Amino acid sequence: MSQIDSLFVTRLYRAHLSELGKPIDAEELEESCLAIAEDDEAGQDWCAENDFPGYTSYASLTDLPWRSPIFKDLVKVLNKHVKAFAQDLEFDLDGRKLKLEDIWINILPHGGIHTSHIHPHSVISGTTYVAMPTGASAIKFEDPRSQMMMAAPVRKKDARPEMRSFIYVAPEVGEVLLWESWLRHEVPMNMAEDDRISVSFNYKWE
Repeated sequence: MSQIDSLFVTRLYRAHLSELGKPIDAEELEESCLAIAEDDEAGQDWCAENDFPGYTSYASLTDLPWRSPIFKDLVKVLNKHVKAFAQDLEFDLDGRKLKLEDIWINILPHGGIHTSHIHPHSVISGTTYVAMPTGASAIKFEDPRSQMMMAAPVRKKDARPEMRSFIYVAPEVGEVLLWESWLRHEVPMNMAEDDRISVSFNYKWE
């Protein structure tokens, strides 16, 4: 009898922040993101110089948990989710830990995009969602084997999710998504009139 197995699975973790640890006040987190963005002149200048749509604190701030208590609480909750995901991935950490490497704010206005990229030198990356107005773009994940498919035909439009070349995930406010940092992803154009706000982060092994 013939047999077809699935090999080398790519995992995506999805949960509400509130499922583990202290509840995070979504309104307070949004207000904190907006206040930090307004005060971060270095970040605003970087975005302008690099034609980055909207705002990111990635290149300017490395101390969000120190700046705002809500970010300190958020990191404690994220640590629990990352630990749960690492267990699912069956990592042998060899007595070491996955530790937060960086955390930053993203504010994407109408028409803004974040092009396809990976997060080198990290183990687990992720995003938690602060404001997702109606029409805000989902996050798009790319099959990591794409560059090796060469002459393969495209997949059918109604292909099973695990067989598709791209997966779109439309998260809700308060959700966290985690993936291995080598997984290429992007944020398509924000078609909503209001800002799409998220907080992204990387964890390293040390």
